[in-house]
Amino acid sequence: MDDALSGLAPLLRVRPELEVLCRFGGAWSSPHERSGGWAYFHIVTKGRCVIERPRRQILTLEAGDLLLLPHGDQHNMRSIDPSQPYAPPMAVSFNNAIRIKSSEGTPSDTELICGILHFEAASQNLVIAALPDVIVVRAGGGSLMQSFAPIMAAIRDELDGGRSGAAAIATDLASALMIMMLRGHLESEPPAEGLLALLGQKMTAQVGQAMLKDPARDWGLDQLAEIGVASRATLVRGFRKASGMAPLAFLTELRLSLARQRLLSGNDTIAQIAEEVGYQSEAALSRAFQRRFAIRPGKLRDA
Repeated sequence: MDDALSGLAPLLRVRPELEVLCRFGGAWSSPHERSGGWAYFHIVTKGRCVIERPRRQILTLEAGDLLLLPHGDQHNMRSIDPSQPYAPPMAVSFNNAIRIKSSEGTPSDTELICGILHFEAASQNLVIAALPDVIVVRAGGGSLMQSFAPIMAAIRDELDGGRSGAAAIATDLASALMIMMLRGHLESEPPAEGLLALLGQKMTAQVGQAMLKDPARDWGLDQLAEIGVASRATLVRGFRKASGMAPLAFLTELRLSLARQRLLSGNDTIAQIAEEVGYQSEAALSRAFQRRFAIRPGKLRDA
């Protein structure tokens, strides 16, 4: 799975934004509307709290837990006991670039680091679309959490200290933390279906990784079947079961996703990108891009 994640790195670029350091006490509630194309994350650094989502099971989070909502779903973070009669007003202050929200007139018993996570082209990203609606990494998660703990502590120290550059340092640490979180999730809970399931099966993973390493190659079904040590029919069945696409359809989707990421994040010409992702000409890429994303490559870059 690690090799697969390395190959998928261009499709899994993340840019975290730490929005607020929360220090809550008493009965408190912090609602979040459905996002406009980003993920929410919450890191519990002290105490306990609850997350509520429409038509979903309520989850309790403890100190050290990390929660990610990859699709930006509507949710509400609140205190454990909502029946408490006193809901203190919230005070907002700033420490350099960090916003701090705290309960007034009552000691804080819960602390959260909250933010949003931007995925490249999230609405059309194969990897993000395959993630579940919620990912939780628990503080009692053994060796996985042991590797997270120093990073979480460093983020909290930076935000607490308010020294010059704290926001930038904490954001970079959060980026590493989120990639580690996704890797840990994929290792501990292999998906049963979808693109990530494709990378979890030996036959389809070998073929998928070959495509990822050399998307510009003129792949044929016979070549791919040989790499997967399978017949053409077996390979097609494996791909359809895992990803819902035949191998060559997956290759097309991969090439276009890579092209889109390159257009948004680099300065290479469209002709260069077309050649490097496997299209014979800029015009050929433009036609395929228009069919898939309903916009021409040049227009996307201009926008």
